[in-house]
Amino acid sequence: MRPLFLSLAFLTSHLLWAQTDEMPRTDFTKMYLPVWLEAREHCLEVAEAMPEELYGYQPTEVSKTFAEQMVHIGYTIELLTKRYVQGMKVKPNAPDASTLTKEEIIQLLKKGFDYTTQVIRTIEQDQLDETCTMYHSGNVVSRAFALFYVQDHMANHRAKANLYLRMNTIEPPEYTW
Repeated sequence: MRPLFLSLAFLTSHLLWAQTDEMPRTDFTKMYLPVWLEAREHCLEVAEAMPEELYGYQPTEVSKTFAEQMVHIGYTIELLTKRYVQGMKVKPNAPDASTLTKEEIIQLLKKGFDYTTQVIRTIEQDQLDETCTMYHSGNVVSRAFALFYVQDHMANHRAKANLYLRMNTIEPPEYTW
């Protein structure tokens, strides 16, 4: 099943490239884009799985609500891409999740994923080879490596959201990797 899925992911990514006429420009981003697109789809499936009336669910006082987890993902995908992958000076200004509907949050997620997808398609190798300093750790990494950080950060919060689904007796979407 997995080899078939990977073949379908590869085919899908090539069809998307053909439709948008934006084949990634580096060997790294050609390899990375199908992985990123699969992560995008899985995250959107998690967001869709939670009923809107449970978007305010918060398992503990110190936890984010489900809506806050999703907003955090959608907002920081673009923020972290700009900061670490593109080297832009950006300051956090996250939207208030409590004022957004489920559909607005899903649109925010799509916007964040689309932004980073476009960067993956258009970034050049010389930019990927540049280094950046990670804000929290002080680690110096390549901008290519920073793409893994963007995805890891998203996956961390998506995993928490998966638990919120389970805590509400909702079966999370099947993980496909």
